[in-house]
Amino acid sequence: MRSINFITGAAGFIGSNLTDRLLYDGHKVIGYDNFSTGQEIFLKNASKNPNFNLLKGDLLDEPSLTKALKGVNRVWHFAANADVRFGIQHPKKDLEQNTIATANVLEAMRSNNVKEIYFSSTGSVYGEAQVIPTDEDCPFPVQTSLYGASKLACEGMIAAYCEGFDIKARVFRFVSILGERYTHGHIFDFVKQLKEHPNKLSVLGDGNQRKSYLYVQDCIEAMLFVSKELSNERALKYAAYNLGADEYCAVKDSIGWITKKMGLDPKLSFSGGDRGWIGDNPFIYLDTKKVRSLGWNNKLSIRQGIEKTVDWLLANDWVYSARG
Repeated sequence: MRSINFITGAAGFIGSNLTDRLLYDGHKVIGYDNFSTGQEIFLKNASKNPNFNLLKGDLLDEPSLTKALKGVNRVWHFAANADVRFGIQHPKKDLEQNTIATANVLEAMRSNNVKEIYFSSTGSVYGEAQVIPTDEDCPFPVQTSLYGASKLACEGMIAAYCEGFDIKARVFRFVSILGERYTHGHIFDFVKQLKEHPNKLSVLGDGNQRKSYLYVQDCIEAMLFVSKELSNERALKYAAYNLGADEYCAVKDSIGWITKKMGLDPKLSFSGGDRGWIGDNPFIYLDTKKVRSLGWNNKLSIRQGIEKTVDWLLANDWVYSARG
């Protein structure tokens, strides 16, 4: 029997791509989104599928959320405030939209006896890691962003619900995800700048920050590989997986690929030293041996993922006005 999947943030970047994939595989999907950043157009194809039902709702509305989860088999929790850079300008936003929202999801699951959750965490929980590449069991340093701290709190609550209420969970610690429907992050910002003024590009940081990225379809494939684990009755209740490409690049490298793709040669200006903003990690590179041991490997390199993202942004420049 095909499962009924509940996806929070279903109209978002990763959520909408996962929605399409699960529907393609024959599953039923209930999408849940408040459309604060999600785009209904991303669900255009899904909405034509009889196995899809879209609900507009906010995760902070616990009674409505609890009602929506009735009859669900598993939850994919992707709704969040993902704006790391501006976290210190609105400190409560990460707490409310990430941590409290996740607590509400867990309570709604408990009320409806839903026993599986897949959670989008972040590599930011590692802060400025002392171990590179960073594996899932490395010591956690001091948190450097409110976003990372809020996600780490979510992880803790999920683990506690697994112990207390016999829930099974898989947590995904992402690097930055790229690809079609990408609507925030430095590739988004660089393309926007270059469309507005092709001859110059302002870069936060010194351009030497080293980052790892992952193409969205490779990300979804990895999550589905991990989800197969839970069909085994002996599977651990809780486990975390790093998801990322087995490489990294400098921000300057990404700029070169973007400008070449756009046929531009802008003058670059840098600001902020080796960190573009408070909480910007100058070196992110996750150890992904754990997920690769399941048989998964990314198909696209970082450069290929960036180039496909630029292609999509240039073909869909409406996203810039949609995001304000």
